[in-house]
Amino acid sequence: MRRKMLTAGLVLALTAALGGVAAADARPGGRPKLTDPHPCPGQPGFTCSILTVPLDHTGRVPGTLDLPVATADNVTAPKGVLLFLTGGPGQGGVGTITRIATQRLPEVAKDYQFVMLDQRGTGPSGALQCPGLQAQMGSSDIATPSPDAVKECARILGDTAPLYSTDQTVADFDRLRQALGVPKMVVDGVSYGSFTAARYAIAHPRNVSKVVLDSVLPHHATASASLYLTGLTAEARVLRAACAVAPACGYDPAEDLAWVVRHRSTADGVRIFDTIVSYEFVDPTYRAPAGGDIIGALHEARGGSPAHLDELLEAYKSGGDDPASFSSGLHAATLCADQRFPWGSPATPLPLRQPLLSLAARTLPASATWPYTTEVATQQGFIQSCLPWPAERPGSNPAGPLPDVPVLLLNGDHDLSTPLEWAREEAAQAPRGKLVIVPGASHSIQNRERGHAGRDAVISFLGST
Repeated sequence: MRRKMLTAGLVLALTAALGGVAAADARPGGRPKLTDPHPCPGQPGFTCSILTVPLDHTGRVPGTLDLPVATADNVTAPKGVLLFLTGGPGQGGVGTITRIATQRLPEVAKDYQFVMLDQRGTGPSGALQCPGLQAQMGSSDIATPSPDAVKECARILGDTAPLYSTDQTVADFDRLRQALGVPKMVVDGVSYGSFTAARYAIAHPRNVSKVVLDSVLPHHATASASLYLTGLTAEARVLRAACAVAPACGYDPAEDLAWVVRHRSTADGVRIFDTIVSYEFVDPTYRAPAGGDIIGALHEARGGSPAHLDELLEAYKSGGDDPASFSSGLHAATLCADQRFPWGSPATPLPLRQPLLSLAARTLPASATWPYTTEVATQQGFIQSCLPWPAERPGSNPAGPLPDVPVLLLNGDHDLSTPLEWAREEAAQAPRGKLVIVPGASHSIQNRERGHAGRDAVISFLGST
């Protein structure tokens, strides 16, 4: 899902005059502070500092974590703080604040103080290191890891693994808000960031003024989501829509995909699914020769010429990403604590999981996974990362609506990482929500949209009172 309290104005003015952020409060239980303020390397106009948070916000496990934070230097921004949350889970944030605030959303940055952080377990200084899993999965949700790589990662993290759940991350966000000295902030999240943004709003409704959910992952976890059923079936809609753009293909790419998946191994089916989802980041039309024309490659493979498709499967192969950019260990630890599965919650004993998964697979109708197969759904990385993961205390899983605050939901209709269907599902849970669909766009509107319609919607939403 690939894939910051005297009055606020006085505190911010004083800290700016002193060169950035207030000194740490050393008293046990004192208000959080940002420490070691210094200019962000290579990112003029932003101050980098450290937020120290409890390793375990419940108090059961002692220790602390130091989270890097980047804050824009416009500390007296007229509309306050905007906390921008990256995705994954596994991506850092500090290193991208210039791109987001200055290059992609400069109109918003005039009115808001942008704040980003490397969430626990991410970034150059804090990324969880699981070498086997990193080599096999990289930044992919879908690539199938070996059981040995998963077990190695679980051994490396040991008893700390459950401490990288979204519940802990959400608690970090509120420590950051307190350190920034603001009563409320806008929370804007992309992909998994939309999940954490929604969960923060639910946990702390009085501390958010507005919420932006970009490339939406519903906040309530279900077994269907862990099987990636919506993503699997959405490919028929997206590829057909792409093929209908003039000049039309003249054939059905969903039928081509279904045929190819059924005439190759299940492992190849997972690789095809992973490749198409990765491909959208390069070519949201799915047909451009420069990207490799995945639709044309599938059609050729059905016609008996698989070489083009095989080249794309190799070119878009997952694995090996730098953990400082995307930690697959953090990704697994978070998903395996947060999600719900065909075998139930993360607390389900390991011996029961495979039988319950097999039972669920036998009851799935073909339509639940078409143009893919049940075997692809059960062998992709969401499931196979958590099937051998040690049983642990589950993270929370709120099922109720979002709080009664303004919410903007953004989604491209060509997005396959977080399909439009998920955005519609989450919009139904937002009492004051507005869904903006960006035609022809794929994943991550604010970061990657080629046009400006989605960003214009953000500018309008955040500019209104």
